[in-house]
Amino acid sequence: MTNDLIAKAAIDRRMAEIITPVIEDMGFELVRVRLMSGKETILQVMADRPEGGIEVDELGQISQALSAVLDVEDPIVEEYNLEVSSPGIDRPLTRLKDFDMFEGYEAKIETEELIDGRRRFKGELAGVEGDEVLINLAEGTVGLKFDWLSDAKLVLTDELIKEMLRQRKASGAIDETKFDEISDESDEGED
Repeated sequence: MTNDLIAKAAIDRRMAEIITPVIEDMGFELVRVRLMSGKETILQVMADRPEGGIEVDELGQISQALSAVLDVEDPIVEEYNLEVSSPGIDRPLTRLKDFDMFEGYEAKIETEELIDGRRRFKGELAGVEGDEVLINLAEGTVGLKFDWLSDAKLVLTDELIKEMLRQRKASGAIDETKFDEISDESDEGED
């Protein structure tokens, strides 16, 4: 059985089967789905554009489309809340292509089993080779089979934040005309 970081549990995989076609028809990608039961049951759906940079109104459109389909399919017995969100800056890495796309950025990776006596790896992503994720650690570059991974996410760093802002600016998601110029002059008046 291959490990799927997009949908871990059987119910999550069932949800992914229903959700994926809806999201993909709208031109987006499913990053992750989790059905979380606690005080209340929440179906958490993370979506993004293939090139990144999803907008709030697009998340609303996805939420409406999913609600309609889930009402018909009715896969969850109990009452639940649907939460559709973007992956965020320190996003989970759930697909092999994510590790390629974020090469050069710092990530935390966890494996199901112990690999060389450890389960947690933190370092700079060094791309993908075949079905292996490469990560630069203090002791050198390590290749971890994608199927071994149980969790992986980017680490919030200044470089990552700068890159995400640059991408949003480039895509026109940030309209600089809506912001005032920032001046270096002090606003304090003379006494």
